[in-house]
Amino acid sequence: MPSPAKERVRDPERTRAEIMEVATREFADQGYAGARVDEIAAKTRTTKRMIYYYFGGKEGLFLAVLEQAYRHIRSLEQQLDVDHLEPVEALRQLAELTFDHHESHQDFVRLVAIENIHYAQHLQQSRSREVLAAPALDVLTRIMERGRASGEFRDDLDALDVHMIISAFCVFRGANRYTFRAIFGRDLLDPTLRDHLRRTIGDLVVAHVTARSPAHTDRSSTPGPGASADPRPGPGPTGAG
Repeated sequence: MPSPAKERVRDPERTRAEIMEVATREFADQGYAGARVDEIAAKTRTTKRMIYYYFGGKEGLFLAVLEQAYRHIRSLEQQLDVDHLEPVEALRQLAELTFDHHESHQDFVRLVAIENIHYAQHLQQSRSREVLAAPALDVLTRIMERGRASGEFRDDLDALDVHMIISAFCVFRGANRYTFRAIFGRDLLDPTLRDHLRRTIGDLVVAHVTARSPAHTDRSSTPGPGASADPRPGPGPTGAG
């Protein structure tokens, strides 16, 4: 009968997946500084040496965990079939998908918060940043373009503006859950509040993109000398929060 060591050698993908699963929990619970490779190895059927073999060290392992967390939500966004929906309903469904994901993947919220504490120094080294950003913006861009074409959506917002609004609401519930509860006595992850808050993010983003702001209403349809014909901000750096 093959030994456990030989089994690990024969199934490197399973070993790597096990390391990633344990490392995700460890980094989310202890933070980057507090997590220990020795502890991660002890909670898997592998060794510290194998972790270094697969990931090059603690920094490489943390980056792999972050990239996997982002890829998961981006894959869900890509699978969302919204092109057959009216723009308002499509936008609402995307907001609700983000709400559902962040609620059920609190490790993701914690990992993002931890990486921000470290000024995104790990993600800055990622070769996959555009891949981690593109799916979210691709889906939103298609929705926004259809909404503007139909006259339902204002034309001074781009996909990154809307992504920021959705992400801010959904991340806040998890990232600020305990301080919010300590100060206000309300648990943002209380199941009895779920339907209300899920509707709220949909209502919020739809109301914002369909509103006619004073700046939009007062702006002349003919740009002045030297003014850009497109009032929306430029694409800016790629990123996904």
